[in-house]
Amino acid sequence: QVQLVESGGDVVQPGGSLRLSCAASGFTFSIYWMYWIRETPGKGREWVASINGGNTVDYADSVKGRFTISRDNGADILYLQMNNLKPEDTARYYCARQCGDRSTDCKYWGQGTQVTVSS
Repeated sequence: QVQLVESGGDVVQPGGSLRLSCAASGFTFSIYWMYWIRETPGKGREWVASINGGNTVDYADSVKGRFTISRDNGADILYLQMNNLKPEDTARYYCARQCGDRSTDCKYWGQGTQVTVSS
């Protein structure tokens, strides 16, 4: 069955960087669009970035220029490189599959990894 397992979340100071990973299994990873979505208790879910098998990417305006989504189709891993982190980036980050375009309505989700940006 489809499994998505995120890792890499941590506590980091403003201006710092983190790289999140999502290990995928149970499906042909290379043919699917993959997504990063974040969630906070106050703001709910927010689409962050998307990438297709050919490395076409799309970003939310709130992260454009700071975050980079990428993938390793040989190892079935999705990444999110996050630079110049801000306190408002604090959230639980999920990788997901089969979402609508720029949507948080996804069929498959990982368990998430917590990112906290605080001094």
